Amino acid sequence: MKIKMTNSTKPLLALPLEQSTWKFLISEMKPKGKFLTPFNLISIPIMVIGLVLIIIRFWKGIGAITNLTQDTPWGLWIGFDVVTGVAFAGGAYVLTFMVYVLNLKEYHSIVRVTVLNGFLAYLFYAGALLLDLGRPWHVINPVIGNSFGTSSVLFLVAWHFLLYMLAELIEFSPAIAEWLGARRAHKILSSMTIAAVIFGITLSILHQSGLGALFLMAKGKIHPLWYSEFIPVMFMISSIFAGLSMVILEGSISHKVFSNQISKKNHEAHHGIIHGLSKICAATMFAYLFLQVLVFIHEQHWALLNTPMGYWYLLEMIGFVLIPMVLFVVSYRKFNSTLTKVAAILTMLGVILNRLNVTVIGFKWEMAIRYIPSWMEFSVTLAVIFTEIWIFRWVINRMPVLRDSPSWASETTKINP
Repeated sequence: MKIKMTNSTKPLLALPLEQSTWKFLISEMKPKGKFLTPFNLISIPIMVIGLVLIIIRFWKGIGAITNLTQDTPWGLWIGFDVVTGVAFAGGAYVLTFMVYVLNLKEYHSIVRVTVLNGFLAYLFYAGALLLDLGRPWHVINPVIGNSFGTSSVLFLVAWHFLLYMLAELIEFSPAIAEWLGARRAHKILSSMTIAAVIFGITLSILHQSGLGALFLMAKGKIHPLWYSEFIPVMFMISSIFAGLSMVILEGSISHKVFSNQISKKNHEAHHGIIHGLSKICAATMFAYLFLQVLVFIHEQHWALLNTPMGYWYLLEMIGFVLIPMVLFVVSYRKFNSTLTKVAAILTMLGVILNRLNVTVIGFKWEMAIRYIPSWMEFSVTLAVIFTEIWIFRWVINRMPVLRDSPSWASETTKINP
């Protein structure tokens, strides 16, 4: 007896029911589709180099492959891999809030893939955090409050990260149960979804702002144009349009790469979804820009504009906040998906620039010897990103993330993540 599925859903669980779970998992490890693709040919060497560099890092210490010093202990791996990456993962809490709290069911088809993307982002950027610690085995200290106490912002952020990853895993777990055909587990896990979503939204808002709160203690070290007591608020608001821009870009790419897994109904709804997201991006970017202008006027930083860092600041605010905001508005009014994607790319570049300005470029900007990431730091970062994409692709090709859930799953619950 075999499970028969339609070609539209194309699940990979079409195996004899009597076959063991172990054999099933082994069969799922096999590559599906062409292996020698341009992406594989580019990513595999980078991941191999990254693995070698990671081994050297743990063997000879963090100074062996980075340009970090006692004066600049946080560099590219914190500024980009963690702080920027977490902002891009913000789409998960925004989408789950829209679907499960606001009951906007038209976005339900992209919730599961967004949660998967968010979970993998947190998982890999938490792993990148281990690379940045001089003594990685001390990572438990922020969790237990050792050395600095439970009132530390880092203590809160560490717990937020751990608990939010658990919440996202629970939100995504019904897809794993459907992949394994575990109906009883699916029923139990689906019943936990709403609680996990509410818990996850709360945690995500807290740690998005908590990452900004870490830099409140760096007054005098961060350039005045980027430092203010409102950094936590700015980080939280920007995570909304950063996360949704990632959803737009990632969704558009997945829409083409994995088109055979998407139903005709969801194909037709794709443009309407990114159209609606463009409106939310425009609104939140307006709020962000408005607050930035208020902070700038309040701090009286006019004289700083006519400096190299001032020009850099204007580039960020005008080129990567104002312009993409206008593009989002125009794309929404004209229902132009191409313009929406361009705006999303510019927005993502702006978020990267902002986070790096706070953590690296504008941090101790007056030092004679500035921190510049080594080529090995960039290689490891690229290796982490490519590895995340490989796992994302593996999951998409095997689990019901983009394709429809099996018919029996709908009997367990009306709405799954």
